[in-house]
Amino acid sequence: MQFGLFGSAAARRQAANEAAEFDSAEGFRDFIDYNVEAEALGFRGTFVVEHHFTGYGQVSATLNLLTWLGARTRTLRLGTAVIVLPWHNPVLLAEQAATLDLLSGGRLDFGIGKGYRYNEFAGFCVDMDEADARFTECLDVIVKAWTANEPFSHRGKYWQFDNVVVEPPTAQRPHPPIWMGAGGESSVRRVAEAGYNLLLGQYASPADVGRSIAAYRSAVEAQGRRFDPMSVGVTRAFFVCDSEADKEAALQRRLANRVRQLKLATRPDGTVHGGPDRATGDPDTVNRNSAMYGTPDHIAEKLDELRAAGVGYVLVNGGGSGGGARGRESLRRFAREVMPFFADEPSAKAAE
Repeated sequence: MQFGLFGSAAARRQAANEAAEFDSAEGFRDFIDYNVEAEALGFRGTFVVEHHFTGYGQVSATLNLLTWLGARTRTLRLGTAVIVLPWHNPVLLAEQAATLDLLSGGRLDFGIGKGYRYNEFAGFCVDMDEADARFTECLDVIVKAWTANEPFSHRGKYWQFDNVVVEPPTAQRPHPPIWMGAGGESSVRRVAEAGYNLLLGQYASPADVGRSIAAYRSAVEAQGRRFDPMSVGVTRAFFVCDSEADKEAALQRRLANRVRQLKLATRPDGTVHGGPDRATGDPDTVNRNSAMYGTPDHIAEKLDELRAAGVGYVLVNGGGSGGGARGRESLRRFAREVMPFFADEPSAKAAE
């Protein structure tokens, strides 16, 4: 197995009663330092979210943040998980992503999605019912922009371009790997049939993860291609700790964050978007069944479950740690006390 990171930074606004020396960038700088250390510890890559209008300072300009991180690192792959295409001008996005890929020496993993938070669509004044169509049109233009050597024009429902050629070229050819989030079997198969990599969410059970990987692999092999376990990234929350009290506190932190996110995804009629692992089920039960919190041995057991389900690439999210020194120590312990048990496992093993 190989390991990467998944997550976000936070840059909150200064409250009126806080001192003038308040540093709103501290959370972003801590996030950069955390990722720089992760590279040194042997992590393969990082995937960073895109969110807007939360009120608690999540990453909104993902490519900007990754460009800064790319300048601070040398081998760490720089992933988006995910850029929500329905909100973006596809030509401008293709140019910005290509610039990051070029400057980083071909390290961009371009993760994309349709979006699920109602408050974000409402803030952008974009109808959620248009998300599928906007996503498809935007992706078509981006791929064409990256691969066309001659100027092209586009006349779509949402975007129109005349005689454009996107500059600069991407470092990776024909373009950076495209990663798509999916959950249900039909959507997983569509990702495979399109030739893209797959991102699976952090709340799905190991059994559900196994079914998704099996469907993805089946669709890949049906096209005559070889299945690569590293083409599927599975996110898991983690926190390395020794006491039950610390574990319970971390679970409660993660639960509070999840409930807050569910509220942002809820429509006025009560409908919650985001797939069955995110939108349904008792939040506390889903939280406890999916998180890898506890001693190194306990976390290794959880990873063995995933390995048995066919997982080769695990993206760990340390949000439950609460960040800061506690999160950094958890990352170090994971690298020192958990990762070595999986380092000698050939990637092909996960495909068996």
